[in-house]
Amino acid sequence: MTAETYTLEFDGGSRGNPGPAGIGVVVRAADGTPVVTLGRFIGRATNNVAEYRALITAMQEAQRLNIVNVLIRGDSELIIKQMTGVYRVKSPDMRVLFEEAQQVIKKFKSATFQHNLRHKNELADKLANLAMDRKAEVTDVDTVAMSGPAVTDKPLPIDELSAIPPEVGDVWTCARCGCVIQIQKPTNVRPHQLKPFTCQCGQKMTG
Repeated sequence: MTAETYTLEFDGGSRGNPGPAGIGVVVRAADGTPVVTLGRFIGRATNNVAEYRALITAMQEAQRLNIVNVLIRGDSELIIKQMTGVYRVKSPDMRVLFEEAQQVIKKFKSATFQHNLRHKNELADKLANLAMDRKAEVTDVDTVAMSGPAVTDKPLPIDELSAIPPEVGDVWTCARCGCVIQIQKPTNVRPHQLKPFTCQCGQKMTG
């Protein structure tokens, strides 16, 4: 990775506060392209604990990619102001997560926080809600509407069917991480039963 500044977007939510909770994380390149989209179910937690877990996960995902300069955005004013020293951390549970987040952020060369209005944090919010709906980890929410009770009835792109059978020599590429696969032996599954190739990063591949 270059020394450009990447944007980290995070969101966490709980249905019950405390209740079933999930986090959403987006890492964007300087041109706005998402290089990481991750939703994760974290079990039972409060909203604020989920927000901190989302923040920590976003930073860890960036560091896994050797990113050193980040702009961190979240729609939780509380977490942003605690991390920047404007608010004190009074809750013992929150203090543990706050200190963990402070240790992780020290590994960046530069890190700036910015309060992100909710409507500008839409993708991270979708990921968190979808993770709560499915009680599982998700990586792709393209074409999925805002999460709600019916979201589990709508397939993700990785679940969509494809009627294009692969042939020997076909090349499929991941737009997110650049992974490339080449078909050496086509499947004998009927075309109407085929699904598109999905990269290990969770992105649907194109041929």
